[in-house]
Amino acid sequence: MTVNYSIVVPIYNELDNLDELTRRVREVMSAARGTWELVLVDDGSTDGSTGRIRELARLDKHVRPVIFARNFGHQVAITAGWDYARGGVVVIMDADLQDPPEVIPDLIAKWKEGFEVVYAVRAEREGETWFKKMTASLFYRIIHRITDVKMPMDTGDFRLMDRKVVDVLKTMRERHRFPRGMSAWVGFRQVGVPYRRAARHAGVTKYPFKKMLKLALNAITGFSYFPLQLATYVGFGAAALSILAIPVVIAMRLAGHSAFLGQATTLIAVLFLGGVQLISLGVLGEYIGRIYDEAKGRPLYIVSEAPKD
Repeated sequence: MTVNYSIVVPIYNELDNLDELTRRVREVMSAARGTWELVLVDDGSTDGSTGRIRELARLDKHVRPVIFARNFGHQVAITAGWDYARGGVVVIMDADLQDPPEVIPDLIAKWKEGFEVVYAVRAEREGETWFKKMTASLFYRIIHRITDVKMPMDTGDFRLMDRKVVDVLKTMRERHRFPRGMSAWVGFRQVGVPYRRAARHAGVTKYPFKKMLKLALNAITGFSYFPLQLATYVGFGAAALSILAIPVVIAMRLAGHSAFLGQATTLIAVLFLGGVQLISLGVLGEYIGRIYDEAKGRPLYIVSEAPKD
């Protein structure tokens, strides 16, 4: 079956949002010219979302369920959506309706102008705490400065991609994934569309601070060597400081200055250098751990139920 548009939505414990999500997507896409499908990727939900997704698929032929065998994470669920989407255009959005389906026609309009990646830019963010806004803003600006890939700031996973972009992304099977960075890395013609990010329709966020920190770590280690370079810079800085301090310490000791008598100075220096070494080992460990995960070659996800066509 030829499909023009695929709407991919990862689902994890979003039972209270599913009906409103499908209703609004159906309303928006029914007005669009062309065939469409709604790919709901159930990421090991435990609140009844899985059963409701099956019911929605029975009631509406546009709904295509992809059910994971267990929870594999939001970024992996997006990947499964890429894999199962049949459309010439693929739109990624969240299930909590903070990404309004009503923005999809604006994304499609830009695609029709010739852009192959159209990302939604958060001009306003309703219903989010000042801490969430501050950390998100800081994260995007740090990523923008330390990576070679210039990811658009103030954007999430809400975006439209042409089939040729999706086909390239499907070949990228790294385990520690950052889809919004991957879609920037592949290139092609890209443009942003500003929108007002709404408050969550129902339920609670599935991205607490711990998960956001992990996502940030995946983004940094997946697209930058800066942490490794930083360890080198700190090492050179500590070595230069010690070289400059040697003649000063000798002169002060010969002068009998009390601040340089005893072992306090030595202990402080040892603790400082030991801390630098441990931090450097930790950074190396993060990169090595990711290499180990890639070397095992396990599948990104396991599907217990998916459409045959």
